[in-house]
Amino acid sequence: QLYYHIVWATKNREPLITPELEPELHNYLRGKGMEFGGVVHAVGGVEEHVHLAVSIPPRIAVATYIGQLKGASSHWVTHVSPVRMPFEWQEGYGVLSFGKRSLPRVVDYVLNQHQRHADRRLVPEMERMEGDN
Repeated sequence: QLYYHIVWATKNREPLITPELEPELHNYLRGKGMEFGGVVHAVGGVEEHVHLAVSIPPRIAVATYIGQLKGASSHWVTHVSPVRMPFEWQEGYGVLSFGKRSLPRVVDYVLNQHQRHADRRLVPEMERMEGDN
């Protein structure tokens, strides 16, 4: 298993992940992540981006895995979810690999996104994604 911290944003970083949508979206991402062959250790985020801590087997390309998650989840929010609204993810993502020993620390970071953003206790490399300036 390879361990990854993944982050991606809503289109134009619009604050689309409302308090009503957030738990539903996180549950959906958790389930789809498992369906696509990974183990989802944690899902978190704020109004305009999500973080995941996952492990996936080496036979699955991380870019393919992320693309599947982004595509399925944007379709789900738009057409199936309880809130049903136009929803898109921004192009790109950020990904960092890490060792199994770091898993508890990464899971804590992912699960405590609201508090970390409120306290401005962010780890820049874990917030950075392709397309950010």
